[in-house]
Amino acid sequence: MSASALVGTIETQRIWLKVAAVIVGSFGPVFFLGSMEATAGLARLTLDLLGWPLDGMQRFEDPTVRFLSALTGGFLLGWGALIWGLSGSVYTAAPEGVRRAVLGSLVAWFLLDSAGSIATGQPSNVLFNVLVLLAAAGPLWTPAHDGEQA
Repeated sequence: MSASALVGTIETQRIWLKVAAVIVGSFGPVFFLGSMEATAGLARLTLDLLGWPLDGMQRFEDPTVRFLSALTGGFLLGWGALIWGLSGSVYTAAPEGVRRAVLGSLVAWFLLDSAGSIATGQPSNVLFNVLVLLAAAGPLWTPAHDGEQA
């Protein structure tokens, strides 16, 4: 397999932008649901998993936590929608610029989220962040080729 096949074509990266959008955006509804006590179960479970081990210590009873969950859900859904939108005509016009912008946003999220996870005593989330970063970035790490290379 050639190195260019591993990187992918422009069309592969366009598809991967949609994958990244779904990965990022899918956390939005989960955390939005955490804003209401009656529907906070999935957000609680998600935080429990990310703050390994599963110990049931994540709480959503405090109104401030629920408010923060609502904000987080909105930001994540909006970020996912932005990435999806960039995969269309903007990507056609500037594939390298879009690739760099999305990759940069993923790395910025990874660094700040991981630092915050460590600062709050949840270092296990860094491992999950690595997995999400690798899944969301996929072939976006390097520039695509136009598909005509062998």
